[in-house]
Amino acid sequence: MDHRAFVAGLAPEVRAALTARTDAAGLWHLAGHLGAIAVVGGLIAVRVPGWWALTPVQGMLVVFLFTLEHEATHKTPFRSLWINEQAGRLAGFLLLLPFEWFRYFHLAHHRWTNIEGRDPELAGGKPEGWRAWAWHVSGVPYWVAELRLMAALVRGRAEADYLPDGAKRRIVAEARWMAVGYAVVLASLFWTPVVVWVWIVPVLLGQPVLRLYLLAEHGDCPRVANMFENTRTVFTTALVRFLAWNMPYHVEHHVYPAVPFHRLPALHALMRAELRVTAEGYAAYTRDYLQRRL
Repeated sequence: MDHRAFVAGLAPEVRAALTARTDAAGLWHLAGHLGAIAVVGGLIAVRVPGWWALTPVQGMLVVFLFTLEHEATHKTPFRSLWINEQAGRLAGFLLLLPFEWFRYFHLAHHRWTNIEGRDPELAGGKPEGWRAWAWHVSGVPYWVAELRLMAALVRGRAEADYLPDGAKRRIVAEARWMAVGYAVVLASLFWTPVVVWVWIVPVLLGQPVLRLYLLAEHGDCPRVANMFENTRTVFTTALVRFLAWNMPYHVEHHVYPAVPFHRLPALHALMRAELRVTAEGYAAYTRDYLQRRL
């Protein structure tokens, strides 16, 4: 069975239940995620004893807002379109990842998942060998790519083939507003370094964890169109699932992207027998990924 047949085989009432959107679930989850960022960030800001050890924790909390931005491109975390848009933009600002641009990049990824020459996520290739893997996981290539992207967008150059002409104006405008925001943040450093320790240093430390997490989604999966084969679900802890807005259920998400994050466990229960590519945790996946490259 492929992913289209699976979705087509769901009863209409099941599909309706799975795709029902609500603000309540998203807002509670967002409150928990942002609340954790605020608490840990506050402890860093007031420099409690050992505050420096909290910076990588803060980094993981912040960089995993990527999964919220990712979900917001599908307009599923919240019923309210306005909340989806603002949540996506906030996450994008914190991660140097323009939301308007990312929306079309990510939708192209869903349309052409793991198809060479079509999926934009494959443009940079997957790391082969220890050195390439270490460089990728460091996060440096990500930051370099995002700085180049921002520079191009600010100059009005929104040129990728997956960007519709009608959206380019919005994409450029958002990037320019983001640049203004970053200028304000940099100006604040003349008065206080707090933003360095609650945001900038943490996201640099947290990005490698996000790189490891993202590699598991499609790394070493077959380059085919069937979502049951080109995507991986990772069995992990409730804490990781919370932090990643249930995106470890990644086959489930790709098979039926209209399902909100809080309904993915229910979808997983319906399709578990169909899963073909899985991993028992991120450490196990990373170990196997590297062993295949020895």
